[in-house]
Amino acid sequence: MWGIMKYQLSTAALLLVALSAGFAQVASHAPTVFTPDANASVAAPSQELQATRVVARVNGAVLTERDLMRELYTIFPYANQHNGIPKSMEPEMRKGALDMIIFEELVYQDAEHRKVTISAERMKRAEAEFRKRFATQDEFDKVLKAECNGSLEVMRQKIRRSLLIEAMLKDLQDRAKVSQVEARAYYDKNPEKFKRPETFSIQTISILPPENGGAEVQKEARRRADDALRQARATKSYEEFGLLAEKVSEDDWHVNMGDRKAVERDKLPPEVVKAALAMKPGQVSDLIQLGGNYTLFRLNAHTPAGKIGFEEVKDKLRQEMERAKYEKVRAGLYKRLRQNAKVELS
Repeated sequence: MWGIMKYQLSTAALLLVALSAGFAQVASHAPTVFTPDANASVAAPSQELQATRVVARVNGAVLTERDLMRELYTIFPYANQHNGIPKSMEPEMRKGALDMIIFEELVYQDAEHRKVTISAERMKRAEAEFRKRFATQDEFDKVLKAECNGSLEVMRQKIRRSLLIEAMLKDLQDRAKVSQVEARAYYDKNPEKFKRPETFSIQTISILPPENGGAEVQKEARRRADDALRQARATKSYEEFGLLAEKVSEDDWHVNMGDRKAVERDKLPPEVVKAALAMKPGQVSDLIQLGGNYTLFRLNAHTPAGKIGFEEVKDKLRQEMERAKYEKVRAGLYKRLRQNAKVELS
């Protein structure tokens, strides 16, 4: 696909581009000459071969290897940085990319059948936006030659095609909108999905002596732990405790101000839970010995188990519901269009 006004799947790369996966969104970007790394894991065919090798015909319209490779590199934009598309992923990604270019061709043909129009003003604006993405006229001319045989008219046809696809998929997005009333109804009907576990938000300082270090090593570790506790008790804020943790703590969280964020109760040692239950936010615990290690922590928050309030979850819930609804609507459209189409794979 040429991708002037490109609908991309937000989760396509992560889910190996299953056509039904992800929530489509517009992502405008200038097309470039397809030039993958010469050392790519999956070698790209020559430019000439890309332009002529047919991968599919959709109601007679030809889709080429170049269309497919461009879609692959749109799905996996860091291919050059990773020496191409990993061979283990290539078959599934290629299948997903093929499905995508077939889907977009079907959507485009449906738009033409429905006589969807693009205003002259919208075309003019899109062409201007496209041209702005090139630093020089020479860069623009190179792409025009490579992608459009040097023809401005071909370029405008491609822009129009992309805008028609955009318009059709925007209509799907509008049909997938979820109201707050719908989201509230779902929330009320599915209380189990909105339970919140009991959590403790803590920052830790730990002293970790070597195993089998002997009595003197343990004695020195205890001395350092007591000194850390003394300094921690003198701190007055999250920041002060965090800076101390970065300075003296020996656990993996010291690089993040000792902050372990919200930890579920059943994932904490019983000794830590017992201490935390007796504390108020902002207080520093006593020294706790866990095996041969010494730990102390600052309690930042204790959140009892309960149900997440609708106000807290409503925006994310609507997004998730719209994503699921969009996937269903789009899958239905693809099935309908494919059912009545003649699709020939090469």
